[in-house]
Parts: sequence; C-alpha cells; structure tokens
Amino acid sequence: MKIWRSITTALLIAIMATTTAMAEETTGANGWTPLFNGKDLTGWKVKIRGHELGDNFGDTFRVEDGLLTVSFDQYKNFDSKFGHIFHEKPFSNYVLRVEYRFIGEQAPGGPGWAFRNSGVMIHGQSPESMRKDQDFPVSIEVQLLGGSGTGTRTTANLCTPGTHYVKDGKLVKRHCNNSTSKTYHGDQWVTLDIEVRGNKSIKHIIDGKTVMEYTNPQLDESSADARALIKDGDKMLHGGTISLQAESHPIQFRKIEIRELKE
Repeated sequence: MKIWRSITTALLIAIMATTTAMAEETTGANGWTPLFNGKDLTGWKVKIRGHELGDNFGDTFRVEDGLLTVSFDQYKNFDSKFGHIFHEKPFSNYVLRVEYRFIGEQAPGGPGWAFRNSGVMIHGQSPESMRKDQDFPVSIEVQLLGGSGTGTRTTANLCTPGTHYVKDGKLVKRHCNNSTSKTYHGDQWVTLDIEVRGNKSIKHIIDGKTVMEYTNPQLDESSADARALIKDGDKMLHGGTISLQAESHPIQFRKIEIRELKE
C-alpha cells in the first residue's frame, strides 16, 4: 500500500510539473504571454489601405530570422498604402512590451514625415470595421520614431487618429504630442512598455522610464470613422485592438508580449 501511494504521489507530482511547464511555455513564469511566436503570423490579421482585409500586399508583413518584419522591398511606390497588422484578440488592462528597431531605407514615395516612423496602435477599432481606403484605424497611437543621426527626435510619442485624450485635467485635441524620451539613432533595439488601465490611465515607458502619461482616451466626434463606433452615446474607450504599423519605413520587432492586469 505504501509503495502504491508513493507511486501515485510521484505520478501526481510529475503531472503537475508537466502541466506547470506547459503553462509557463505559453504564458511565461512571470505572467507574460507572447503575442508573436517568432515563426509566422498566426494570430494576426493584415489590413492595408486600398486592399481587402487579409491581403498582405507585397508581403509587407513577414517573419525573417525570427523577427516580425515590415518590409517594402516589393513596392515600386508606396502610394499611401498605409498598413496595419492586428492581433486577433482585443485587450483592456495590460502591459504590452515590444522590442523594435528601424532598418534600411524608406520606400520610394513615402511621405517625408514617415522617415523612421511607425507605431503601436492600442484601444483600436477592429480591422473588420475599417473602410477599404481608410488610412489608419481609429485608435490611440504610440508613435515610434528613430533619429536621423543628428538632432533630437523623441519616440513613444502620442498620436490620435479619430481620438482625443485628457492630460493634466485638460482635453487634448492636438493630433500628435511628443514624449520626454531621448533620441535613438541608428538601428539599435529599443524596449517599449505600454501600461494600459482601461479608460483610467495609459503610460508609455521606454527602457524603464515613463515618458508619456494620460487618461480618458475617447472617440473624436468630429471624425466620421469615430462617430460610427459610438454606441449609446458613450465615446469613452475602455479597450480594443492592438496593431503595428507599416508607414513606409522598414521596421522589425523581436519581442511582442503582454501581461494582463486586473481591472
């Protein structure tokens, strides 16, 4: 009997250890869940301006050497084909961590302001609800900028396609506002954390330092695309999609992971 109990106990411990290991492989021992598997675009949806949902024109979004890569090497001209790749699941309360770097040369025909320019869109609309010729999803954009080699150019800025927000008790309607980050020149990797607590607060954090903080993300009633998303008069944003931009300059992501928070 004692031998049987010992065998049973050993089996239970082995099963529990295996289950725990499998869970940690998926979510990580520290609560982080990878959104990008390093192999393919499973779990993501592509929407490029002028194309139907799912049409990855020019193989814009691809995986190269384990990196989620935004490339324009098959474009003869950018022609305002702004693209976004959406994670399939919406989120409300979380910390999103991405590691990114700009590479290569801007696509021919890309706008001057889009040089070393990309973004992480949060609290966004679904790709299914976007118009075929819509430039950007209605969302809050954590703008990613790379330096030109000289001068100052902050990253983790805030832009607002179809949205507004509140900072220091005042409603901000200006489309883009700079963070307090330093400038990152060249092709170096940058670590960005975005701490999102529904409608209460959002922080942009670069290399562990908060560089932008605000509250009350909301739909802009002057935008037709945003008005179409208002339900029962409620324009406040409490959650939504997460997407990455293709704005004419190549960029790579080697880590995209999330740690969900309690409300």
